[in-house]
Amino acid sequence: MTTQLSASPSTIEIIPPADGYQPGVCNIGPHEIRRRRMAGHVGLAATIGALAVLVAVDAPPITRLLVALPAAIGASGYLQAAMKFCAGFAALGIFNFGGDEDRTSIADAEARAADRRRGRQISIRSFAIGFAVGVAAVLLPI
Repeated sequence: MTTQLSASPSTIEIIPPADGYQPGVCNIGPHEIRRRRMAGHVGLAATIGALAVLVAVDAPPITRLLVALPAAIGASGYLQAAMKFCAGFAALGIFNFGGDEDRTSIADAEARAADRRRGRQISIRSFAIGFAVGVAAVLLPI
């Protein structure tokens, strides 16, 4: 990642490239997006696997609600990959457009607030999707 430094008498600010960090919009690059997409795949596989096991052992329908957790994890991964935005990084006040060692802190309070708002939106959507999948699993006529 190439960055420019902007210096004023009292602060030094890192200015990310134009196609990089945008508060509340984009805080991860290709490497991190791949990681989020993989988390989505793992969450989806775990959801399907858990549901298959619960059905195979003839567990009571209400126990199928347990698939909500891996479904929410999968949804979170896919949402973050699609939105190019990591909710966890937002909570930590960082962004990353390179490898694992390229995390950069965000000093601007307004940018951090915008990131936290977007992170909460992703979390709420993920939990809602997970819950909906869990309820659907309970209602399956199996």
